Amino acid sequence: MESDALDHGVLGKFALAYWGMQDDKSKNSSIFNNVWPQERDVISRPDRLRYVRGLKTETQGCVFCEILQRGEFSAESLLLFKSKHSMVVMNKYPYNPAHLLVLPLIHEGDLTALNFEVLSDLAVNVQRCVRILKAEYSCAGLNIGLNHGQVAGAGIPGHLHWHIIPRWAGDTNFFPLIAETKVHPETMEETYKRLKPHFDKEESAT
Repeated sequence: MESDALDHGVLGKFALAYWGMQDDKSKNSSIFNNVWPQERDVISRPDRLRYVRGLKTETQGCVFCEILQRGEFSAESLLLFKSKHSMVVMNKYPYNPAHLLVLPLIHEGDLTALNFEVLSDLAVNVQRCVRILKAEYSCAGLNIGLNHGQVAGAGIPGHLHWHIIPRWAGDTNFFPLIAETKVHPETMEETYKRLKPHFDKEESAT
């Protein structure tokens, strides 16, 4: 293998150093330093250890149950729709605009504890959200999923909730990675105003 065939890009530099094709240790050191040119302090997160081990305790109360108890349909409460066994709310920290959550009215964190009637109602509302998001936002696709349990990434593990996230081509960029900030083209209030008429129409049709 000739050295000039490898001397291209990061992989080439790494291979040259690894196989000892350059005898000068200072040069090898320089090559290794350039393999990862941009270091990020966020790689080290010792506070995450408690989360991974499940040692973090849940905060008092449940934000979803509080929304239900208030029973207020508004951009502030985030509540968009309520059926017999489930409800639809906007995610307070959306990945994308119109990031919705579908959840049972009862406070339950175990999927196996839900009966068929509740599961059916949840499925109908997931489908309802997909239909509304496609109609209002013309999204090219959607991420739909459930994080079951704290170790699986559930932010509120005690109350099941399905994520429904509209997606478009090119809807991600470098900014969330380097600044931990997501830029949205509309406010939560604007999103609520766009979605609520659709859910009101669905409710009147049932």
